[in-house]
Amino acid sequence: MKKVLSGLVRKTLYLISLLPFPVLYLLADVLYVLLYYIIGYRRKVVKTNLENSFPQKTRAELDLIEKKYFKFLADNILESIKMLSISPKSMSKRFVFVNMDVLKTHFDRGKPVLVTGGHYGNWEWGNLALPLVMKEKLLVVYKPLTDKAFELMMNNMRSRFGAIMVPMRQILRKIIEQKNELFFVALVGDQTPPREESQYFTTFLNQPTAVFLGIEKIAKLTGHPVLYCRVNKIKRGYYEASFKTLFHDPKDTAEYEITEAHTRELEKAINERPELWLWSHKRWKFKPDDIK
Repeated sequence: MKKVLSGLVRKTLYLISLLPFPVLYLLADVLYVLLYYIIGYRRKVVKTNLENSFPQKTRAELDLIEKKYFKFLADNILESIKMLSISPKSMSKRFVFVNMDVLKTHFDRGKPVLVTGGHYGNWEWGNLALPLVMKEKLLVVYKPLTDKAFELMMNNMRSRFGAIMVPMRQILRKIIEQKNELFFVALVGDQTPPREESQYFTTFLNQPTAVFLGIEKIAKLTGHPVLYCRVNKIKRGYYEASFKTLFHDPKDTAEYEITEAHTRELEKAINERPELWLWSHKRWKFKPDDIK
């Protein structure tokens, strides 16, 4: 029965993905009303996260960010569904990389690169679009899901244009396998680490925050340059991404220097356009005092 339901969901989502963008965004408008006004999807989480992150903002300012966020979230959900059938031509038109020369500089030196970012802008489209403009392999690191059928659907969707999906705990092995090739690894840096792996806290958005150290560990072990990718929303359905080299030689960095650098880049982006970050995520599950 579960397989039948899973199949029906996949087929329904695929049919929705075939809708033209104007119709898709009409559905997103309806979804926004459902999420924000009727269901109230995680509104308490969003409200608390915003209040703690921006204590200097007024209630009216926070409410405006909250509404903008839910509109963005509705768009993001429908845009993610569109990944099931979007063409390479449409993808390349709607998601543009503005400074690919930054990546090329490292590849010309024979260096694979580690690219990090956050759940900001349309990060899913970024992973889908990047293989369309680069010949080098893209390894996308993901956190395995409990629902394996949904995980399979998401990974098939994300890898349609050539990305290679790699479970988080297998990425070092995969990097070693690619040692004679040029490639880039994409990792998000704003996931909450498990309590037992929370070794480092920093101040992020005005509050103590556990930060995942995977990017720093991989960079120091491999020596691969670390880049930050920022995704900006230009207008509805159109995004652009830019790259910034944070470290050419990560083995020369101090402890936590890499982690602090990519965390500050994300924080800067959020402060500039807060509605584009994933506020409904329970980012602050515990505090330093909770770690024994």
